[in-house]
Parts: sequence; structure tokens; C-alpha cells
Amino acid sequence: MTYRWIDSSIELAEYVDRLLLEERYALDTEFHRERTYFPKLALLQIKGAGEVVLVDPLACDLSPLRRLFDSDCVAVLHAAQQDLDVLTHAVGAVPRHLFDTQLAAGFVGYSTPSLVSLLQSELRVTAAKGDRLTDWLRRPLSADQRDYAASDVDHLLELQDTLNAKLAAEGRTSWAADACEELRTRPVSGTEPEQAWTRLKDVRVLKPRARGVARAVAAWRERRAMSIDSPVRQVLPDLAILGIAQKQPSTVAELAHCRGVDDRHTRGTIAKEILAAVEAGKSSEANLPAAEGEELDRSLRPAVTLVSAWVSEVARQRRIDTALLATRNDLVAFLRGDADARLATGWRGEFLGEGIRRLVAGQAALTFDGRGGLSLIDVAAPAPRHAAGNGNGDGALTVGATD
Repeated sequence: MTYRWIDSSIELAEYVDRLLLEERYALDTEFHRERTYFPKLALLQIKGAGEVVLVDPLACDLSPLRRLFDSDCVAVLHAAQQDLDVLTHAVGAVPRHLFDTQLAAGFVGYSTPSLVSLLQSELRVTAAKGDRLTDWLRRPLSADQRDYAASDVDHLLELQDTLNAKLAAEGRTSWAADACEELRTRPVSGTEPEQAWTRLKDVRVLKPRARGVARAVAAWRERRAMSIDSPVRQVLPDLAILGIAQKQPSTVAELAHCRGVDDRHTRGTIAKEILAAVEAGKSSEANLPAAEGEELDRSLRPAVTLVSAWVSEVARQRRIDTALLATRNDLVAFLRGDADARLATGWRGEFLGEGIRRLVAGQAALTFDGRGGLSLIDVAAPAPRHAAGNGNGDGALTVGATD
């Protein structure tokens, strides 16, 4: 296929000037993060202004892209979450207007489709196959690498047109736009060091005071990893954080005896910083976030499972990706009465909110329809007072709220 290689800052700035005259452009990135904390942008692919270009970020100043991202031009990407993370760190900005073809497809019958499957299904285009483990930081890139990279954006604009037509036919254009904006504004990696400890495996076995130490040491590790742009595991392994949290050392000698700690952690500044984190962590206990559903009133916990079944059925019947309609966290937030619960407002609220309220109040029930599906039906009177759903003999399942 035809594309242009850009490795000149002046040439990139000139191309951005041309894109600013367009309504939209397709965008994709190639990156690595195996040896760094932040993703390392290795290649930028753009289609717009009548051509496909491959931008070498190792040779170009990417600052002109900020003008493009801040413009009214719509960036069309597929599965943009990681791309947005990469662009945040490489460019310092993300597009102000975003259309994600994977998200949009979720509103017209697909469930998190790959670009390959979506192109085949919607456009009858067989995408080029590439090496999943290719080294995009290598220079020069081979012709096959460049062809594969260019193909990732070659059909995105056409795919957007096809999906937009289907969204309009279903009356779901605004729904997709809302989902894309939620994705665009989602926090990127490296923003919450104080929460890093909650991702530690086996942290639940620690006592509250030891968790306080684990929280402090994990936060130190996260900040250290960010400052030197290194994977966290190379700064201090998880096993070492758990060992330190259990032993709570106050001297270098005690630190050296903690499981998972090696010589590089017991020398100079690193040792002093780890011990300072331990001391700071001793002063405050840490409680783990409640397990999913535990923060609900006990009488409502069975409702999560029941409502999940109904949401899945609604998603199937209405051809919407269940993950876009409502996650379990969304259900918990709604049942808990959170003011910012996604199911309380907008299209999700209109779609699901009233039905969930009726189910939880015992004013509605789920019944098997005899064709492998579920139906929401009214009940004649409030369900009996109980905390768990029950079978009532006619195939219906209900949840009653306590007085």
C-alpha cells in the first residue's frame, strides 16, 4: 500500500497544518513498555488529508500534534485506551474529539471486537497480519512492518462511516458519543501511587498495620519507578513489599533479612528511602477496599446477581455489549445510591434504572420465557420480606427490599 514516512519535525508540522483543514483523521500507535514505566511511543500512524503517513517519534518533535488534538477535528481510533495513555505521555495531550470504532461497534451487536474481525464483518476487508512480538523501536523498520502499521489506519474512516450509519438507524449515536467521551477522559497510568498497594497479590493476608506499611512502600516504589521510568518490578518486587510489610524493619540489617530484598535495596539512598517509607507506614493502618458488593446493605447484596442476569439479557436482546451497558461496579454504585452512579442518569438510566428499582422493590420479577431468555414482569403485590432471591414455582425470580 502507499504511505509516506515522516522523520522530520518540519514535515510533521506541515502535515498537521493540512489535517487542521479536515473534519477527521484516523490514528493509531505502536509502543512498548516492557523496559519502562511509561509506554514508549515507537510509531504513529495517521490517515487524513488524502494520505497515510507513518511518523517516527524517535526523530520528530511531536509538539505540533497538540494543535491537532486541541482542534475540532475528530480522531478515529480502534480500542483507544492504551493509545490515549501513550499519547498523554509522549505528546502531553489527547484528542479533544474521539470516535472509538470498538466502542461504537458495541452498540450495534458486537462484543469488544478486534479490528481484524470488525473490518472483515463490516467492510469485507481482510486485514494484513503482523508479528505480534515485533520490535517497533528498531530502526530501520522493515517494509513488512511499515505495511502492517499503515494498514491499521487505512480503513478506519470508512469503518466509522459504516458504524455511524448503523448507530443512527438504532438511535444510538449519542450513546456511542457519551461512551467515547468517558473513555477519552478516563485517568491514565501512573496517577495514583497511594492506591498501588491494592494491586499487590496476597495483600489481604496482611494485618491492618502491616497493610499501612505495604501502602507506604508500594507508593514509594510507584513514585520511584515513575521518576526513573522503570517497571515497578525492577525497582522492588511485590514479594519484597510483602516481606517488608510483615517484618517492618527499622535498620538496614533488618531490611536485608526481609524476603525478596536483595543487595541493591540495602545500599545508599534506596535503603534510606525504603526505611523512611516503612516508618511512615507504621503510623497508619490501611483497610482494603470492600470486596465487590460488600459495601451494600446485606439485604441488597443478592440483588447484584439478579440484576446482573437481567442486564445481560437486556444487552443480548438489544444487541449492546454488556460491558458498555453496565458493569458490576455500576450496579453496586446504583444500588448503593451513589449520586454519580452511571445508571442513575443518561441513556443508561433510561434503559435500566426504572427496571432495577422495580426489581429491588419487589414490584417486578424475572421469569424464564421458555426460549432460553428472561423477561421482566410485574408482580401483583410486593415480594415477601427476605434477603435472597427465591424461585416461586412459576419460574420467576424476585428480590424483595426490607422495610
